[in-house]
Amino acid sequence: QLQASGGGLVQAGGSLRLSCAASERIFSSYVMGWFRQAPGKEREFVACIKWSGATYYAADSVKGQFTISRDNAKRTVVLQMNSLKPEDTAVYYCAAGPALSGIARTYRWWGQGTLVTVSS
Repeated sequence: QLQASGGGLVQAGGSLRLSCAASERIFSSYVMGWFRQAPGKEREFVACIKWSGATYYAADSVKGQFTISRDNAKRTVVLQMNSLKPEDTAVYYCAAGPALSGIARTYRWWGQGTLVTVSS
């Protein structure tokens, strides 16, 4: 019910745009979020967004580097990632849950993940 895409290999300083397509039932009712999991590390929250457009980011630094948005007509959530660093390398997951939250267990649906690799 969630399909993430847009990952790939990029050089440090470059940009990538991740997309997550959701079913109508999920997209119209739930908060959409992005998480990431680097090799050997736990999954961590990146950002989330409500239907209204209200957003919540993991930290101020991420907010300046990443931008989350949603296209309600296309039922798609986008994570625009700029100034990428090697430490941003991870599998990025989109998820849907009932509230703006940075806690993974509050999200009910998860996409399959898309790999982002940032080379130095």
